[in-house]
Amino acid sequence: MDISAEALEVAKQNSEMNNVDVEFFLHDILSPTNNLPDPDFKFDIIVSNPPYICVSEKEQMQNNVLDNEPHLALFVNDNDPLLFYNSIADFALKNLKPNGKLYFEINQALGPETRVLLEKKGFKNVVLVKDLNNNNRILYCSI
Repeated sequence: MDISAEALEVAKQNSEMNNVDVEFFLHDILSPTNNLPDPDFKFDIIVSNPPYICVSEKEQMQNNVLDNEPHLALFVNDNDPLLFYNSIADFALKNLKPNGKLYFEINQALGPETRVLLEKKGFKNVVLVKDLNNNNRILYCSI
């Protein structure tokens, strides 16, 4: 699922090149109708790397990232930095199978806040993982 038709086209090309059968669909996770094409379909795992860089952090970023990554995929407003995590977590609660897992790449500065958001929604076994530079980078949990 992605909001960008261009990103989905690249993903489709990658899946074909790697002989992987994947169903792709264009959808805005922030849409009030977070419905799947097949309402009975449930996921075992949801993995997401949503926009998590606050606009105020933009000036600290490397030019190679700013020049090559779509800003739609990178930035979130400073006033609601967990916007995508909140919406994806709600989607996961509705669309994961029992004992399903949710994995996020996160903003290193918002690890504890992201963990609390998931715990308040009822996710279990919420784990924050550090990257090679000892920064909070991955968060995973189950329902």
